[in-house]
Amino acid sequence: MDQIIASGTSYDLGQALGRKGAKAIAEASFATPQFRALEQWLGSERLEGLEAAARRHFPDHVREIEGIADGASQPFEKIFLWNCRGDLRDLVRSDEDACTSLMIPSGSGHPALLAHNEDGDAALAGQGFLAHFEPDRGPAFAAYCYPGMLPGHAFGWNAAGIVQTINNIRPHDLTIGIPRHVITRALLAADTMEQALELLRRTDRASGFHHNLADGTGRMVSVEAPASGCVVKEIDAPHAHANHLIRPGLAGIAQTISDSSRERQKRAEEMLIAGERDPLTILFDRTRAENPILCRAEHEASDSYTLATFCCRFETGGMQWGVYHGPDREPVLCGGLDRAA
Repeated sequence: MDQIIASGTSYDLGQALGRKGAKAIAEASFATPQFRALEQWLGSERLEGLEAAARRHFPDHVREIEGIADGASQPFEKIFLWNCRGDLRDLVRSDEDACTSLMIPSGSGHPALLAHNEDGDAALAGQGFLAHFEPDRGPAFAAYCYPGMLPGHAFGWNAAGIVQTINNIRPHDLTIGIPRHVITRALLAADTMEQALELLRRTDRASGFHHNLADGTGRMVSVEAPASGCVVKEIDAPHAHANHLIRPGLAGIAQTISDSSRERQKRAEEMLIAGERDPLTILFDRTRAENPILCRAEHEASDSYTLATFCCRFETGGMQWGVYHGPDREPVLCGGLDRAA
């Protein structure tokens, strides 16, 4: 997996992303079924409303998107549209993405663990990369990046010790507000867990995700944050989450639950109940051939492909992380973050 390093203003960071992903944006991202379906919204009042909300509340992150566009030699509106795909998703299609996350608190001799399968369109396999950024404002951070998109919506961590992994969800409460990918980028600038939670409790979000958050103390929080609500759950027992809302407090929100999400949720929970505590064993599981946890676009027209697996552990000295291409247990990238950072 490629890595890039950049520092400077929001625009500088965006330019680095755009230059790195330019070929993949043109040949892969913009060729996906998601983007082709989204193009109907170019020039629409709805897209203009999303942009206005993003500029009003997070101008630095919009500036980053402008940098991506210029670095990739693409029109800003097309790059911005790609970064709003989740905010228009319910109006277009709802069968993409099959991410699975695990949170395992410390106990019985093992450290606290946070792990995640990042799934997306099979056309993007091998196109993602890890960005290590030092913004001129806010903490340094690292994140897995899709070509043409802001960092934050897959997995990442910052120098303040905040770690984030994301699960796509499909509630039917989309509205006009701050795009969810702008929110996930903003979380990488949080200095504390409470700052991160404040972002997810905002009532002016256009849509949302399920967020797995951890900090340098080993605290773990699972947050379901659709546009119309937010439920925060402190994790004190092994926990799995796929791509649908599971909190009773959000039961009144209509949502799409795919067979894949339902089956992966059940299988991961079964393995945890049976006592499995190795996150890679769970995330690489393919026992249910039709809807495995480790996805390889099993179904025709499916874009559920595990692009990367992330696992981090919180030890006395800090956080140790690895990125894997399952089912190979040797990391393609690995490193650490000192707790004193």
